[in-house]
Amino acid sequence: MSATEILREDHLHVKRLEHIIIKCYEALYREEDVPFSDIEKITMIITEFLDAIHHAREENSYFPCVGPSGDFEADVRKFLIEHEFGRKIAVQITHHLGKWKSGEEDREPVARFLRTYAIYLMDHLSKEDKFFDEAEKALDPAEEKEMSDYFLAAKAAAQRVDELVKEIDDLETRNWYRAEH
Repeated sequence: MSATEILREDHLHVKRLEHIIIKCYEALYREEDVPFSDIEKITMIITEFLDAIHHAREENSYFPCVGPSGDFEADVRKFLIEHEFGRKIAVQITHHLGKWKSGEEDREPVARFLRTYAIYLMDHLSKEDKFFDEAEKALDPAEEKEMSDYFLAAKAAAQRVDELVKEIDDLETRNWYRAEH
């Protein structure tokens, strides 16, 4: 599996997370109960999978390889800025969730920042998917192989991805997620 294919596979998991986030903020806006532990799990997946693993793969390996190629430098810069924007939204979710858990009524800001994060993901992933189509053509096969080997050699990260995908599976079984409205 090439590095680009690994990143695309990550995107499939992230799109599942995006759907979970949408269902979560919709339930919160309807004043339905979503356990704090489930919202914490969502933020943990954002932090540990999306940021620490997926974005790290892109920022530390993929982007440096494709950035100098062709006209990709400007795209890479935009993606780096968008990653930072996503991190700032995630911090706000965690901040307001903490306030809500401590007794303040912060349901609405949690829902609002979850909604903002879902919108960010939808936009960001669609642009990155198009970018991957073009970047894959520009990458030297040896570079693709080297990055792929690097991604797969990081066994701890690969094992953590498997664990976090199981967390996504678990969230998809929750009543608030499965409820039809």
